[in-house]
Amino acid sequence: MTITDAPPRPTTRRPDRLAPLAAGWLGLWGVLALLATITGAGYPFGANDPHGDVNLLRLVPVDVGPPLFALLLLTAAVAALAMSRPATSTPRPLRLLLAGYGWAVAAFLALVVPDARVLVMLGYAPMLIIGAPFGWPPVDYSEVFTWPLFARFAAVIAGLLLAGAVLVWQRRTAEACLACGRGDAARGWTSPAAAARWGRWAAGIAAAIPLAYAVTRFAWAAGVPLGISRDFLTEMQENGAVWAGFGLGAFATVGAVLTLGLVQRWGERFPRWMLGLAGRRVPVRLAVIPATLVAIAVTAATLGLVANPRFWELAGGDGLNLATAPMLLWPAWGPALGLAAYAYHLRRRGACRRCGRG
Repeated sequence: MTITDAPPRPTTRRPDRLAPLAAGWLGLWGVLALLATITGAGYPFGANDPHGDVNLLRLVPVDVGPPLFALLLLTAAVAALAMSRPATSTPRPLRLLLAGYGWAVAAFLALVVPDARVLVMLGYAPMLIIGAPFGWPPVDYSEVFTWPLFARFAAVIAGLLLAGAVLVWQRRTAEACLACGRGDAARGWTSPAAAARWGRWAAGIAAAIPLAYAVTRFAWAAGVPLGISRDFLTEMQENGAVWAGFGLGAFATVGAVLTLGLVQRWGERFPRWMLGLAGRRVPVRLAVIPATLVAIAVTAATLGLVANPRFWELAGGDGLNLATAPMLLWPAWGPALGLAAYAYHLRRRGACRRCGRG
């Protein structure tokens, strides 16, 4: 362990605000779920969701979903409030129960509830924003930005807030630094040198998968029916879908390049061609936060994908072609990207300004 010469910053209560914030957000949506239970209206998932065919919540009856969410969210809100108390005043079994329940609910909200709609929206967002003044793409925005979509994003926010609260809680319980999570024990695989090694593998996998997806979309835009029939390509050219696919392919390519930046020098310092920023250090959060959010969105989309019987039909060879094969790699994409982002964080975080460990 290395201690910097500079004195650590004084202790701040800022990280402790996560638990009350998470409790408030969870409680708000828990009350809305309770109202949906009483009124029988407003539940955005299951049979009430026109795009819920790839969402695991389609398996939950609409009369069971609202009370289930109300119970889940309100108890999670209470748990988050309990986590704001000093860990030493809570018995160890209860601490373990709170942490386990918190992580389970956070994973459910951030990974199970959203499904592929969040990832699709992130992919189409640049086209929707840039093309809106020009009336392209020709879509009805009221059918795009719907209540079920808003509820999905709200669930992701709830999951992230709760995960942050649990993380701070566990650090406090372990008597580790609340800011960086480091303690006095040896770091092993989380050391910068170790993270540099396994981070390269993770980044390579996370970059290759979206590139495989993009190749087919670029081929279609170029008039090459890669993995599809010529008639289907002609139909997409006539309705403009081929250009929507091109946009998604471009988004995937940019994402792949940025993923490689997590293990490249230009991912740590801005390149020379970036006027005004050339040579400056890239803020760690500027790379880690977007990569983490995309990793969550991809993982959520993958869970809905693997829960669809059609996915296993493709995996078994029925309908498998160059257009659908990249989908079989998706289960590795989200975890690989998340690991690459975490490795980048471990390599570049440096000495903690609060505890001095580094």
